[in-house]
Amino acid sequence: MNPAPPVAAGLFETDPPRLCGSRCPVCGRAAFPRHDVCPSCGAAGCEPVRLGPRGRLWAWTTVTSRPPGYGGPVPYGFGVVELDDGLRVVTRLALPLDDARFGRPMHLRIVEVRGEDGEAFTTWEFAPEPGS
Repeated sequence: MNPAPPVAAGLFETDPPRLCGSRCPVCGRAAFPRHDVCPSCGAAGCEPVRLGPRGRLWAWTTVTSRPPGYGGPVPYGFGVVELDDGLRVVTRLALPLDDARFGRPMHLRIVEVRGEDGEAFTTWEFAPEPGS
């Protein structure tokens, strides 16, 4: 069985799971997704970097209505994880939101979800670190 195609090319790697971002050669800030021009200082020539796979929960909410194109279950978690290098990433969350807490250790994982047409695609989400 072939893996489902990614939700969009160039956003993540699967083995090991990493987000594909960039780092500015001038100001040193990381960005996700990858950029050629730094969104912080405007410098050109950003270098590709692999980001993650660990961070801490920074903000969260519950999605209760299916967004366009999504056919998976609702409700689901959505929020912000601050990666270990300080970059904050908007992401799906795989945790019961009544169990969410600021600073909770999280890790990146690659998952398969369904579009509204029933077709599978691969994307990323963050889940709690075991034992946290």
